[in-house]
Amino acid sequence: MASIEKIEQAITNFVKGGDNSDVVMLDKVLHKDFRVTNNGFMGTQGVTIIDKQKYLSNIRDGIFGGLPRKMIIEHIDKSDSIAIVKIRLESSENYFVSYNSLVLDTDNEWKLINNLAVVEAKK
Repeated sequence: MASIEKIEQAITNFVKGGDNSDVVMLDKVLHKDFRVTNNGFMGTQGVTIIDKQKYLSNIRDGIFGGLPRKMIIEHIDKSDSIAIVKIRLESSENYFVSYNSLVLDTDNEWKLINNLAVVEAKK
């Protein structure tokens, strides 16, 4: 499988893992130093950063995820062992624009290291 296809698969697994509250799938695709970075998270002021363990516990506890989303990969920019992927998502409740940073990890698998997202509630 080519690098771009592996990056697309990692992004797909990240989205599907969240949609299905599958923490096992997410744990495999998230780098150990994964972070969610959000500005204006759930109506709060300023920047919120959530580490991998908190993110997985929020998925497990039903705080995040659990709703199927349509995904469109808009852009992949890869340079050697790093990549940035822009995706748009839509659930029954929200619209998302998400910029995801990936690294080629020591196991030669693409892992998400940062998710920078904007979430807009449907009106």
